[in-house]
Amino acid sequence: MRLAEKQILVTGAASGLGAAMARRFVAEGAAVVIADIAVEDGEALAAELGPRARFARLDVTREAGWQEVLAGCQRLDVLVNNAGITTLGSVEDITLDQFRHEFDVDVVGVFLGCKYVIPLMKERGGSLINIASMCGVRAQPDLFAYNAAKAAVIHMTRSVALHCASRRYGIRCNAILPGMIETPIQEKVLSQSGNRDAVYAAWVAGHPIGRLGRPEEIAAMAVYLASDEAAFTTGAEFRVDGGSSL
Repeated sequence: MRLAEKQILVTGAASGLGAAMARRFVAEGAAVVIADIAVEDGEALAAELGPRARFARLDVTREAGWQEVLAGCQRLDVLVNNAGITTLGSVEDITLDQFRHEFDVDVVGVFLGCKYVIPLMKERGGSLINIASMCGVRAQPDLFAYNAAKAAVIHMTRSVALHCASRRYGIRCNAILPGMIETPIQEKVLSQSGNRDAVYAAWVAGHPIGRLGRPEEIAAMAVYLASDEAAFTTGAEFRVDGGSSL
């Protein structure tokens, strides 16, 4: 029970990485707010996890949405900024609307989460965990907007960590950089591609460990960063990517 009595909010928690983290957090003793725009899936997960989980509808791009959800939290010990999208397209292919939407979800969502959660945490301390990507350090030609967005998340993590440390808030801020993980979002990217088998094989080939990752492996790192075991860890990037960023 490494997270006993901790209050945790996870965005994009109705499926994929977010759902895996929510399950593991509850198993470790935490109370979890499952925040997502997918109401049916989010409510089903909360029901599955029992009394220490509840669902809150949250569009991470809306400032008012963050304020409404956080108004219902008496305290918060951990925030996981996990909500994100992946848009397939090179710099020539992608449209301006697609680029802006990618940044609204992946960058603005993280900014708003950090901005509005810090006041809830700064009297007691806490942990901010931003889900970035190995694509934030190792660019790919057909993920132009995603590369840029996740690089921004990594650098924002450093800035938030320095700010909170300099103010002695006791708030740590770290980033997890997953490689390709078997989740619904990766399935969506495959469906956008012209040759899913070739794309999937290329993904596997890009991971020296010889396979894609599992959501539970990202959840394990999130448990560490959420726990008091990581009390001396801030401003760091944890690559859980099967060696792909090498």
